Amino acid sequence: MPRRANSTSFRPGQSGNPNGRPRVLADVQNAAREHSGEAIETLARIMRDPKAPAAARISAACALLDRGYGKPSQAINANTNVHYFVSDKPMSDEEWAEKYVTEH
Repeated sequence: MPRRANSTSFRPGQSGNPNGRPRVLADVQNAAREHSGEAIETLARIMRDPKAPAAARISAACALLDRGYGKPSQAINANTNVHYFVSDKPMSDEEWAEKYVTEH
């Protein structure tokens, strides 16, 4: 069956983004990075300010830790109670269900 071309198809060797990433994004990143030292100092000042609201101090501390060490990994509970059985004596679906399926 021949492959149908759609409006998003490109010919071989033709890029969908021939000019690459927009230069504006890189300019914004570079401008922001020029202020990163001052931003870190501001976060540290807020974190140490006993008159600042607790939420602001916690937020500043978290931002500093995230930038210094990365965000902490999050645990995912993947316990789905799925059990796999391998046997050299295959069972029918009905036999398997009768033996292993339990009502919740």
